[in-house]
Amino acid sequence: MSITLAIEKDIPELCRLLGYLFAQEAEFKPDVTAQQRGLKAIIQSPQAGAILVSRDGDCIIGMVSLLYSISTALGGPVCMLEDMVIAPEYRGSNKGSELLEQAIHYAEQQGVMRITLLTDHDNETAQRFYQRQGFAFSTMQVMRKGLV
Repeated sequence: MSITLAIEKDIPELCRLLGYLFAQEAEFKPDVTAQQRGLKAIIQSPQAGAILVSRDGDCIIGMVSLLYSISTALGGPVCMLEDMVIAPEYRGSNKGSELLEQAIHYAEQQGVMRITLLTDHDNETAQRFYQRQGFAFSTMQVMRKGLV
């Protein structure tokens, strides 16, 4: 088992994993063309973010993406944990915890001061998982306006 940064040739496997994630989320639907475009943009722009992948041999079994921003409140870099998914057959095997721990460590090495993430409000399994990793609920309320 190894955890590395994603490269462009990983995109088809990352789209497969995102299919699992978006199938369970209320607000998103799988769109391979959009996913390919977004993944390629992140991989080609390290200043925008990073995608870490968990590999079992040649197979990618998990991914997490970190997208960077600057917080005026903190006066430095922060990131959004955008996508975190482990292939269904590897869930419950601690691979997700290992991947998230490495992503947190990677973010710290990049000077990131805070990681923010979103989960569906009724996804208690994910919320418990993130709480075990030190994440806490925020008093902030998420609001969105789609522009596409």
